[in-house]
Amino acid sequence: MPMAFTHREATPLDRVPRLAPGEFTAWVKRQVAGGARIAALFGAPEQDGVHLYAVMALDRDCGLAAARTGPVSRYESLTPDCPQAHWFEREIYEQWGVLPENHPWLKPIRFHAGYGANSMIRPRPGETSYFRVEGPEIHEVAVGPVHAGVIEPGHFRFQCHGEKVLHLEISLGYQHRGVEALLTQTADPRTAPLIETLSGDATIGHALAHQGVLSALCGTAAPARALAIRSLALELERLANHTGDLGALAGDVGYLPAASYLGRIRGDYLNMTALICGNRFGRGIVRRGGVGFDLDERLADELAARLARARVDTAGALNLLFESASVLGRFENTGTLSVQTALDLGLVGPPARACGLARDARRAYPAPGAYSPGSGDGLDIPVRLHDTGDVFARALVRRLEIEASLDFCEAAVRRLPGGELVRAPGASAPDSLAVGVAEGWRGEIWHLALTGNDGRPRAYKVVDPSFRNWFGLAYALRGEQVSDFPLCNKSFNLSYCGHDL
Repeated sequence: MPMAFTHREATPLDRVPRLAPGEFTAWVKRQVAGGARIAALFGAPEQDGVHLYAVMALDRDCGLAAARTGPVSRYESLTPDCPQAHWFEREIYEQWGVLPENHPWLKPIRFHAGYGANSMIRPRPGETSYFRVEGPEIHEVAVGPVHAGVIEPGHFRFQCHGEKVLHLEISLGYQHRGVEALLTQTADPRTAPLIETLSGDATIGHALAHQGVLSALCGTAAPARALAIRSLALELERLANHTGDLGALAGDVGYLPAASYLGRIRGDYLNMTALICGNRFGRGIVRRGGVGFDLDERLADELAARLARARVDTAGALNLLFESASVLGRFENTGTLSVQTALDLGLVGPPARACGLARDARRAYPAPGAYSPGSGDGLDIPVRLHDTGDVFARALVRRLEIEASLDFCEAAVRRLPGGELVRAPGASAPDSLAVGVAEGWRGEIWHLALTGNDGRPRAYKVVDPSFRNWFGLAYALRGEQVSDFPLCNKSFNLSYCGHDL
């Protein structure tokens, strides 16, 4: 039987059962039907060929389950019965040439040369077929990959009837850097910069997920003081980005007072991170075995004072935004997703919580000592939910999470435990599977490593929340006006480079 384990421990690969392809797909489907989710589905090379690994998130048990199959060159696609496997299966085919038979729409997601001997020969970026709707008065709107303003590249193709969007197809991959392969070839000190730039505005989130992998492999947790500083930095990252997103949403509906105020306040939160480490994105804070910077009493007092001022300013700006009838008129009933669609697609982060799904890795998969769920000591992070699934819900969830993060940061900065900042890690476990997870501001960030007999990663997998949520944005546009795309897009605010890797 496929084994259960936790994100805090490395699992010997010989304990991950190898199933026949049909048994493997049946097992994944049973897990999903029973309430589990696909944390990661990926291919990895073995001596006898490509194996597929599935790691399932068992949220109710705060645990994981894993199985594998291989060697395999083809298998029956999971996607028709399990839509959340859609993007994963396209990635596996692109990278390894392993065919998911009867996949409904098998096409590239990154346009890169594959890794295996059976992998597809990739065309140049953008050279692919696109879905088309035929009929009278149907027209097509193509946007990007080059956009006006400072924005990353991505191509959006709308099939429309008048202003009504029938289907949106999102084509990405223009920023593929081959980071996963690099992470199996690179040793410190180059690893940290690669991890911190997987998606630059989620520096802390990705660094924490990576450190979760290393901690599990070495069996050594960071000291309590380091864990507290890491958690504080993660919430500052959330505060900066949620505040910036709400300001951008205000700008998209032409409400400039809130856009201006929130844009400025975002800078205040970024500067608080810079107060700790000298970098507004938090680079250098999270380091192997602990943190690279400390907060002495003077810095802690300064940070507490800045948080208090930012709380007042943020509340004032958000009151302006959420008390404007014209803003609410544009937010409400725009870009709506049902809870069933969110479940089927495996959405995470604010888009999932805006549909009523209580998915939050800080609650289900916390790092040891980082958060204290249910303790009542002020260092808890409650899951903030809404249930309408529209732009308003995604904005409201961000507002509620800002308030929760401020509560956490103000308590944490006054209760930093004493002790060391770094703990020397032990030897890395050989021939093992290790998983790291963090609740980044966009949602769950999963990192996974398979080690060889020397304890070094021979395969590394990154699942950014944008990888799951881009297809959710496509669904949110169905039946909407094409002019609502900027607003819906910003309500998700997904990462191109976090997807493209």
